[in-house]
Amino acid sequence: MSAKNKEIIEKSNASFEAGKPEDFLALCAEDIEWQMAGENFQKGKDAIREFMSSMGDMEPPKISVTSIISEGDRAACYGNMTMKEKGVENTYSYCDIYRFSGDKIAELNSFVVKNKTEGESSEKAAA
Repeated sequence: MSAKNKEIIEKSNASFEAGKPEDFLALCAEDIEWQMAGENFQKGKDAIREFMSSMGDMEPPKISVTSIISEGDRAACYGNMTMKEKGVENTYSYCDIYRFSGDKIAELNSFVVKNKTEGESSEKAAA
């Protein structure tokens, strides 16, 4: 695994947990492409900055990384995250797939799925 790519991913996750989007954007190429499954495609730091600000005053997530796998200019990071939404704490499973250009994130594909709570039906748990 590329130690540098792992370090960048760890810094990326830390920036989300700290609620510091500018720290995340500093890790990205100017023309970064970010696709969150089920959301509109974002290209460039300004578009991502606008997308992230549209989330309002949402409390930053707590991220628990299960594994980071890296080869060449690509890496995948997966695990769980907990977020409070309208005062209710929800748990999600996630997978982020990165492509790097030098020491910058050039492309990010994110997949996030809400975990079912006890007694919750499959229909209600779908994100």
